[in-house]
Amino acid sequence: MNALAEGAPRPRGQLSWRGLPPAAISLAAGAVAWEVVGHLAAVPFFPPLSAVLARLAAMASGGQIVANLADSLVNLVLGFVISLVVGLVAGVAMGRYRKVEAALGVYVYALLTAPSLVFAPIFFSLLGAGRGSIVAVVVMYAVFVIIINTASAIRSVPAHLVEMARSYGASEPQILLRVLLPAATPMIMAGVRLGVGRAVTGMINGEMFIAVVGLGHIVTQAGGRFDGAGVLAVLLVIIAVALGAVALVQAVDRRLTRWVPETSRGDR
Repeated sequence: MNALAEGAPRPRGQLSWRGLPPAAISLAAGAVAWEVVGHLAAVPFFPPLSAVLARLAAMASGGQIVANLADSLVNLVLGFVISLVVGLVAGVAMGRYRKVEAALGVYVYALLTAPSLVFAPIFFSLLGAGRGSIVAVVVMYAVFVIIINTASAIRSVPAHLVEMARSYGASEPQILLRVLLPAATPMIMAGVRLGVGRAVTGMINGEMFIAVVGLGHIVTQAGGRFDGAGVLAVLLVIIAVALGAVALVQAVDRRLTRWVPETSRGDR
C-alpha cells in the first residue's frame, strides 16, 4: 500500500507541494520563467531576473530607491486620501439623492472613461512642475471609480432597512450613518481596493510625465539611457508598493466588515 495514500501519515522530512501557498508557487514559477526567457531572448530591455535584482541592489545601496520611494509614497498617500474623501462624499450623495446623481453623473462617467493622463498637461500648466500636479493626476485616476462604486453600494441597500429606520423615527443623518453606510461598506471597500490600484498607476504616470521626483523620475531616466535592467528594477519596487497598498486596504476591509458572514465574503 502506498504510504502517501490519502489519510496515511506523511513521513517526516518529506516535502509536499500541497503544503506550499499557491501564491508562492506562482511567484517561483514566474521567476524561473523570467530568468529562462531573459537568457534565451538576450534583448537589452528584457534582461534575466538575476540581472534585474543585481541592478536593484546597486540602486538601493546607492540611495536612489529610498529617497525617491519616499517622494512617491507621499504623492500616493496625498492623492489617495483626497480621492477617498471626495469619492465617498460624492458617491454617497449620488447614491442617496437622485438630483445629485442627475447633476454629477454625466461628469463622473465621462471623466471615468476619459484617459486620465491627458489631464497631466493641464495640471502642469496650472500647478507647475511639482507635487501638486502629480497628486492631481493620482486623484484623476482614483476618485471616479470610488465615486461610482460608492454610489452603487448605497443604491443597493435594501429599501426595507431604510423604511424600518424611518418607522423608528431615525433622522436622515442617522439613516446615512447607521443604516446605509454600514450595509454598503463591503461594496464600498471593493471600490476602494480598485481605487488604490489606480492611484498607484496615476502616481507613476504622473511622475513619469512630469519627471521631477519619485520612482517615475528614475524610470524616465533609466529609459532615456536604454537601461532595461534599471527600468524593470524600479518596476519591481512599484509592484511591491501596489501590493502593499492593496494589502493595507484589505486589512481595513476585514476590520470594518467583521460582521459579514464568511460565507458571504467569498474571496474578497
